[in-house]
Amino acid sequence: MKTNIKILGIFSAVILFALLAFKPLEKKVIVIDAGHGGQDLGAVANGVQEKTILETISKKIKALNKDSNVEIVLLREGDHFMELSERVSIINKLNPDLVISLHINSSENMDANGVQAFVSAKKEFYEKSKENAEKIINEVSGENLLKGKIAEANFYILKNSNCPAITLEIGYLSNNKDRVYLLSESGQNEIATKILESVK
Repeated sequence: MKTNIKILGIFSAVILFALLAFKPLEKKVIVIDAGHGGQDLGAVANGVQEKTILETISKKIKALNKDSNVEIVLLREGDHFMELSERVSIINKLNPDLVISLHINSSENMDANGVQAFVSAKKEFYEKSKENAEKIINEVSGENLLKGKIAEANFYILKNSNCPAITLEIGYLSNNKDRVYLLSESGQNEIATKILESVK
């Protein structure tokens, strides 16, 4: 009888230790900020509006996510205007692991093309932001979007978000090749998939 009690005690101790040692994975929270919206059209080329493409791609990122350990939060899910201060207020309340502010570039130089990223020089989040920017650019760039550089910028969302944050310019609306890719269903799906894969 004493032996059985002793075995039961040891077994219970092992189970208790296992339960205490097991720490569930913390869910990674990624905020996707689709730039512009409402009366703020963003870049416009040949009747194509930046805000519309960004909204579509951001929704695809969320819809494609099947990883229960990653939560994708969209700041803008409809065509409405949001002040930058409002966006930052939401971001800082959420305290996410990363903010990706999505934009599309435009230039008077029609040959300018490719994907580019910007990070804030804030020391507290600089390294983590740059690390994520490099990972995302390496993933998103390729045959359809040339790899651009990572630069420092004093953008409002980057400098006021209390977490790692990047501005990701996914091509140039002013460049015909980039624009065709950004408007295509396959291009939007590919960009969304690659961004999602890079943040898991």
